[in-house]
Amino acid sequence: MFKGLAIFVGALALPFATSAASAVTVQWADLTGQPDATTVVGTLAGIGVTYSGSLSFSQTAGGTDYWTDSGYTQGLVNRPTGSDIIALNGGGAKSISFSAPVTDLYVAFTSWNGNTVSFDRPFEIISQGCGYWGCGSFVPTAGNTQFFGSGEVHGVLKFAGTFSTLNFTDTSENWHGLTVGIIESAVPEPASWAMLITGLGLVGFRMRRRRGGPARQVVA
Repeated sequence: MFKGLAIFVGALALPFATSAASAVTVQWADLTGQPDATTVVGTLAGIGVTYSGSLSFSQTAGGTDYWTDSGYTQGLVNRPTGSDIIALNGGGAKSISFSAPVTDLYVAFTSWNGNTVSFDRPFEIISQGCGYWGCGSFVPTAGNTQFFGSGEVHGVLKFAGTFSTLNFTDTSENWHGLTVGIIESAVPEPASWAMLITGLGLVGFRMRRRRGGPARQVVA
């Protein structure tokens, strides 16, 4: 009996689990404006994002899609969509700050050719390879707090932990772009919740009836 019930519950839970897993993606920042020559602002899952530092240009509404997928995205990391990008050229200190702490920040890069970059926290390489301008790879050093861009590196780095600011320095180059994102775990669809709750209710009702046994006949 219990084996049958376990199979029944598992079958009910399967669409619930599949729906939740398939909806886990990186949500990339929506850049909304450049207030001055050294600042870009936007939002990320309802949190304010501010880039501060030297700039080549930014795209916050239209423009070329430099995130074209040419084979560098892997695993759970979807490529940034649209044309929003922060493009840097002059080297020096820079920061990306958030109006509330973020957890496990993802940073997408395009065209970081020959650039040496140092961060204030370690990173994990999530993807790398070919993009809009060609192919390349991250060469990590200094305990994965620094990388050298070998060739036209395009890819994504993950910065684990919870924090409100990411600080880094880079070296001068014609231009090299980035954007930021976080993983937003999906809330299960209402239909999935309803299916699971209804199924568990039916299981409980069935078990209760079996425990009660057959009704006794009253003999006059």
